[in-house]
Amino acid sequence: MEIPVINITQLYGDKRSETLSLLHNACAQWGFFWLENHGVSEDLMNKMKGLVNKYYEQDMEKNFYGSGMAKMLGDEKVSSNVDWECSFMYRHQPKSNSHDIPKLLQTTVFEYAEEVIKLAEQLAAAMSENLGLDKDYIKKAFSEPSVGIKVAKYPKCSHPELVMGLREHTDAGGIILLFQDDLVPGLEFLKDGKWIPVPPTEGNRIFVNLGDQIEVMTNGIYKSICHRVLPNKNGSRLSVATFYNPGDDAIISPAPKLTYPSQYRFQDYLNFYSTTKFNDKVSRFQTTKEILK
Repeated sequence: MEIPVINITQLYGDKRSETLSLLHNACAQWGFFWLENHGVSEDLMNKMKGLVNKYYEQDMEKNFYGSGMAKMLGDEKVSSNVDWECSFMYRHQPKSNSHDIPKLLQTTVFEYAEEVIKLAEQLAAAMSENLGLDKDYIKKAFSEPSVGIKVAKYPKCSHPELVMGLREHTDAGGIILLFQDDLVPGLEFLKDGKWIPVPPTEGNRIFVNLGDQIEVMTNGIYKSICHRVLPNKNGSRLSVATFYNPGDDAIISPAPKLTYPSQYRFQDYLNFYSTTKFNDKVSRFQTTKEILK
């Protein structure tokens, strides 16, 4: 299956309606997609990649392979409850922890976060519009969004069959924007009961997936999807994941416009259904809700 690709510049041209439709389908049917022509500086992305790899080679790699977990791998004693990854978390807003991350990355990761936030807000606005909500609905519902970046490397693994790079999970938050390795694969998403490999990045594309709070806010129209990372015996995989999440005090609930009618008499629904059978189901529920208040 070919993962959807959204050209974000086409949201602002003659193909706007077509691109909005593609985005809606990607969010509703897949829960993940590629973004190209996204506006994040290619030079900045390359600089970010270079600095993360440099820090990994200078510091993280030695510490990782010296850990007890890594040393036990050959003995086949690695627990299934651990992940074959090394990472650190940069919190950008509302309160930065820049002094806790590697010094050589502090300036670049700040600049990168600022650009990716703009991209996340464009996506949030387009998603809100697709759902018939005010364009700033998601942003406002996130109540001063929280933004953080997980910088990770999934080290080269001599026995990838014995351990997971990252165990399967859905993401807890909102919109996740991933800048990943352009050579080493490993990321997989579950779709229709099958694991779909996400290939290495081409042309500095950004990979997007949706978190649990988007599924809740959209009343299940958009989905958060289970994913995992497999380790690789041929190389170490880069992952820079930006999380555009609700603020800590945000109150999350389905958007009122998207909830089903709370209660109604079945015969009243059947009467309405008889004239709208071949219309869109979501529109029918919305109209029923208005009629039967």
